[in-house]
Amino acid sequence: MKRIMVIGDIHGNWSPVNILLNKKHEEVECILQCGDFGYWPKFHGRTYITPLGYRRTEDNYGLKNHNIPVYFCDGNHEDHASLRKWNDKIWMDKNVHYMKRGSILTLGDGRVVLFIGGARSIDKEYRLAGHDWFPEESITEGELYGLPDIDVDIVISHTAPESFPITYERVGIDTTGFKDSNRDKLEYVLNLYKPKLWFCGHFHKYQSGVTKGCRWTALDMVGSSGKWWTWLPM
Repeated sequence: MKRIMVIGDIHGNWSPVNILLNKKHEEVECILQCGDFGYWPKFHGRTYITPLGYRRTEDNYGLKNHNIPVYFCDGNHEDHASLRKWNDKIWMDKNVHYMKRGSILTLGDGRVVLFIGGARSIDKEYRLAGHDWFPEESITEGELYGLPDIDVDIVISHTAPESFPITYERVGIDTTGFKDSNRDKLEYVLNLYKPKLWFCGHFHKYQSGVTKGCRWTALDMVGSSGKWWTWLPM
């Protein structure tokens, strides 16, 4: 029986994902991805220095997913201007789909998944507005008001509700006093839907727990030593 895979932040680091799927693709029905997917079409082929000083060459289309359906929400480190022009046809040969905030996916077993990406960038001061930082990274009140009036079993988000005891860890960045209002907005989502399962990324550290009856998992960043992917419980 095939299973559903959940993956944390990719940031366009396709190689570890490709290696994993080369081994596991026959087992995978579809992939749910928790934002910071790595959609930066305007940087494709460019070599540059990241905000933390790493040299990187961008390959926007390097994912080799064996045509397994991939459904991802947006993170904060995305080209949001390009995401708003997203066209599935560009990625159709790979079967990759951007799930806008409030999008719904019904799994084969009938469970309903809500996608709601977005988060505040803790490294905003190192980025340039309209270039590699966008105010659209944050969830708006309008997006909350527009959420569907249905029962939801699973949530895929980028950051996490405020009540989830998840901590920030960023190398070279002082996180003291950092506040993200998106977490309060996701607290509203948690209270509204009362999902059984919740998956997120963003924190670059594997953490898990149960809060308000919801079993949650924060996945590490792809390629890290921590747990950056998992199977969706049946």
